[in-house]
Amino acid sequence: MKVKKKGETKVPESIFRKYRRLVRILKPQGSLLVAFSGGVDSSLLLRAAVEALGNKVLAAVVDSPIVHREEIRTARSIARQLGVPLRTVRSDDYLAEEFKKNSPLRCYVCKRALFRRLLDLARKEGLAGVVEGSNLDDELDYRPGKKALQELGVRSPLKEAGLRKAEIRLLARHFRLPNWDRPANACLATRIPFGQPVEPEWLEKIDRGESFLKKLGFSQVRLRHHGETARIEVRPEEISLAVKPENRPKIIDRLKKLGWTYVTFDLEGYRTGSLNPSARKRKT
Repeated sequence: MKVKKKGETKVPESIFRKYRRLVRILKPQGSLLVAFSGGVDSSLLLRAAVEALGNKVLAAVVDSPIVHREEIRTARSIARQLGVPLRTVRSDDYLAEEFKKNSPLRCYVCKRALFRRLLDLARKEGLAGVVEGSNLDDELDYRPGKKALQELGVRSPLKEAGLRKAEIRLLARHFRLPNWDRPANACLATRIPFGQPVEPEWLEKIDRGESFLKKLGFSQVRLRHHGETARIEVRPEEISLAVKPENRPKIIDRLKKLGWTYVTFDLEGYRTGSLNPSARKRKT
């Protein structure tokens, strides 16, 4: 009988079976490059790849204006913890007109350009392929980028193993990955409505604005850019933090200094992909 150690997370056997399936999916590859964002999904994937393939694993993090600075720092820290070499891939694909015009296929354009670059890196390093961290729950949202992954032959082993977000968090906690409970974070371009151009200067301001809000105690933040208006989404139970006498004027002052004329809080609260076509459809 296995005795649970103090502080150890209890993970149902059904979830461990999925994790073992994940390792089995990875092992036949022989060697892999893991697209590593520093989030909990790709962290568990990287950990499983090391278990399956040992030192025949390379991680790659993207350094781009559409990526939060804190995500890059986290990726470097976890790669060191897992003993995996990490390459930083600098990307300026956001400058391409096709991406900048911000159509509903923006994610497809971005993924296609990025993963072509990662596949080139894998070939140069003599690695068999590239994997990334989409999970089964991602199928529930608008994800045009998955078409690019399919076209390029990039696999999503977490999804293949049937792992969902909550299960990934349980496993990450069990394996003592420090970001097991870290809120999900999408690329900064998702803060700008489709059809409104993605301008580099606003990506930087959104990054700085969200970092400021997190320092005030908001655990999950989306700072949506609507021209002159900043629309803030946080967890519904944290909306009360915004109206505290010590916080409200700070938020208004900081975001106006960053360039917004109007500052609003979304009473519906944070929800994944609120600017996506599927989200707007659900609200009608």
